Amino acid sequence: MEFNQNLLFFFSALGAFNGVCLGLYFLFLAKPRHVSNRFLGVMLLMMSFRIGKSVIFYFNPDLAFIYLQLGLTACFFVGPFLFFYVSSIVIPKSKITTRWIYHILLLAPVIVIFGILYPFEKFVHLWRHYVIYGIYLQWFFYILASGWVLRSKFSKLFRTNHKMNAQEIWLISVFVGNLVIWAAYYFTNITYYLVGALTFSFLFYLLALLVFFNRKKNGSIFVPEQRYADKRISDEEANSMIRKLNGLMQNEEPHVNANLKSSDIAKKMNVSVHQLSQLLNDNLGKSFPIYVNEFRISKAKELLTSQTHLTLEAIGYESGFNSKSTFFSTFKKLTGMTPSQFRSEK
Repeated sequence: MEFNQNLLFFFSALGAFNGVCLGLYFLFLAKPRHVSNRFLGVMLLMMSFRIGKSVIFYFNPDLAFIYLQLGLTACFFVGPFLFFYVSSIVIPKSKITTRWIYHILLLAPVIVIFGILYPFEKFVHLWRHYVIYGIYLQWFFYILASGWVLRSKFSKLFRTNHKMNAQEIWLISVFVGNLVIWAAYYFTNITYYLVGALTFSFLFYLLALLVFFNRKKNGSIFVPEQRYADKRISDEEANSMIRKLNGLMQNEEPHVNANLKSSDIAKKMNVSVHQLSQLLNDNLGKSFPIYVNEFRISKAKELLTSQTHLTLEAIGYESGFNSKSTFFSTFKKLTGMTPSQFRSEK
């Protein structure tokens, strides 16, 4: 090969080689030993095998068909493991960490059995005109599913008052990287064949920079944040705290104060703000604003029924909301109807 070809081969293969190394690292060595690291490792390995196949085939067109088939088979699993990885990070309590086994047990036989019955070597036309595009469409489906899981993260991109943390930037970068590489391969007919491989190499080092600049920060961007792992509240203590908290909200009605803060409630309960937040998130599955708004809506329902002379806006303020729009949107979100609809039905 000429110098330019050697250079092209080097940069094309570099990302695939490093992807294999990093995939093996996340699969077997990464700490903490969280399932999300395994998903990331497998995704990188499958992507690297697909990229490696492209590079070798480009510079060696006589490559045996079995290697082409293995590369495309690996590509079949990139999308699923992207989805598993994203889900295990964004929804750490989801059952994706156990259901993925059954998912793969359903997917794997499809591509394996098909490959045995219709090998690439004997059915070249079938693979190049139908199977390959079927694999890319399946990959795209999982990219869309991953985007749906990340929808709350994407919404922060358009909110000036919500700053994204390093892990959220990492997840969106991995998602966008998958989408770009998918597009590079799907539209190969109108782009250079090695665009996918070169894109992977470029994105690999771009994401490596993100990890590098985040290295001195606490926590890992690869696994879910374990905020209370070393200070868990026992079930007995949590039940006692929940009874005390509910009693406080019902008897003293602190939620009618529009400026109520979690520190105010924590002080009344004689616990730290972190303990209160842990109680709400881990034991009730709610954030502090949602928990308080549920009591505010309950108060509003009571006033809508008993204080018919009050305007809807006045009831919102009496219930603890600081604006009419917030009251209306929260009421609709939690009850499925507007305050006026609720009052008319009563």
